[in-house]
Amino acid sequence: MEEWRNWKHITKLDPDRKITPAIIKQIVETGTDAIWVSGTQNIKKENVTSLLKMLKDYDIPKVLEPAGPTGMVYEGYDWLFIPSVPNTTNSMWINGLHTAWVKKDLAKINWDIVVPEALIILNPNCAAAKITKANTKMSKEDVVATAVAAERYFKFPVIYIEYSGTYGDPAIVKAVKESLKNAHLIYGGGINTKERAAEMGQWASIVVGNTIYENGTHSFINTMRGRLLADMSVLQAKMNKLKKMSKQTANASPAQK
Repeated sequence: MEEWRNWKHITKLDPDRKITPAIIKQIVETGTDAIWVSGTQNIKKENVTSLLKMLKDYDIPKVLEPAGPTGMVYEGYDWLFIPSVPNTTNSMWINGLHTAWVKKDLAKINWDIVVPEALIILNPNCAAAKITKANTKMSKEDVVATAVAAERYFKFPVIYIEYSGTYGDPAIVKAVKESLKNAHLIYGGGINTKERAAEMGQWASIVVGNTIYENGTHSFINTMRGRLLADMSVLQAKMNKLKKMSKQTANASPAQK
């Protein structure tokens, strides 16, 4: 079962940043849907393993999104999301590292939990963009085309729009969501208020991470409140539609109904 399609609020924890067991406990207790273990710099087996051990007693889905083969471990999580960056010309980040990983660890890989992920990086100032040499100067139409090609031609089940370190353009996220058919859309970047969480949460599963380290758990909890507001907004729209339909059919004959 692809339970990740139902996740709406995902917490991203960086193995290279300090966090306490008490904060992890608070995070889990908010009701966030999953813990996403991922980072860009200084990601090694040792710090990945250490963070996963802190999470092991919690009954919450855990994802490992490795930055490369050096940070790969094979226990302590439920899903292995493997990113490819479609908006770079550096093939190492499209399929190069992936081939090297499979060649090295083929016998260890549990393909049942592997989820290919098209990671579209759009913040030129973030570490991921600089390392992968991602083309971040993309129009809305460019991003939509990249996402649709990733979904329909390359068959990626997950499209991840990454603005790490800054808040992205909601119009782009909305346009991508409206263009996808089956792929699941994830958004990450600058989610540090309930308003931002509610806005992006209309169109994508949101990933919240930096605010934990920069602003504390109070800010993080507000993002959870915002994601719930997005759900309420969707439900209200459905209620309004049904109310309108009910009025339109109130005096209709049984055949028309």
